[in-house]
Amino acid sequence: MDLNLLALFQAVAEADNFRAAADRLGVTRSAVSQGMRRLEDMIGVTLVTRTTRAVRLTEEGERLYASFSTPLAEISAALDVASGDNRPRGVLRLAVTSIAETVLSGPSLVTFAEAHPEVVLDVTVTDEEVDIVAAGFDAGIRLGDVIEQDMIAVQVTAQERESVVAAPAYVAAHGAPKHPRDLIAHRCIGWRPSPDTAPYRWDFSDNGVAFDVAVAPQITTNDLRLMLRAALAGGGITFATRETFRPFVERGELVWLLEDFLPPFPGFSLFYPHRRNMAPKLRAFVDHVKARHP
Repeated sequence: MDLNLLALFQAVAEADNFRAAADRLGVTRSAVSQGMRRLEDMIGVTLVTRTTRAVRLTEEGERLYASFSTPLAEISAALDVASGDNRPRGVLRLAVTSIAETVLSGPSLVTFAEAHPEVVLDVTVTDEEVDIVAAGFDAGIRLGDVIEQDMIAVQVTAQERESVVAAPAYVAAHGAPKHPRDLIAHRCIGWRPSPDTAPYRWDFSDNGVAFDVAVAPQITTNDLRLMLRAALAGGGITFATRETFRPFVERGELVWLLEDFLPPFPGFSLFYPHRRNMAPKLRAFVDHVKARHP
């Protein structure tokens, strides 16, 4: 088998588009299409379904991609080391949760980009529990307590705290809850990761005893920015990490609520698969994160 076809398939799987894959590889779109047909003929199965605008992996294609994407990345990194080319370069793909405000606020990513001009950062903001290997990401950032055990994790932030907030106008009109269970009687703005999941249950602690409250949000979304804007407009009480709300509380646009019931929890971590040879671009990013968050 021509192993170059596997690299071509990897580009197609990660780009979801023949033209984008062709641009990435520096070849024509027809060369990508012909190469995919050759690979499918050799294997004897259909790996992608084609439409006029995009391609999607079939079940067999997903399995093939998951099985070889990690070995190919290790081979590529090993070749860079063997050739003496240890410059951080290429596209670094990151999957970052929308609540990682410390990372998404900008400076951490910008200072890395300035220090490594040959690295292109491609950041996908998602709250789905993505299999970063299967999805073609180099690394991810999410809360440390939900990272798979077979991943290497590097702490990005210290302990975090959830916070409950509302606009002063809402509190003046409806009062402030004295206990988390009082939230059932309030207008709440909730979060859920996708349309087919229930709204997130809000976690609290009372004298060291953890519990959660299944609020009944009047507004539910998967967009943290919409939650924030709705709260600022007086739409109700909402819940997210403290750093999300801090600037607005300091300006008096929001107020903290239920502070005695919100203990700290493990913060965010950068995570990536264990590999014998780490690509220089990822090594540089890991070192950058460690330096900023010792």
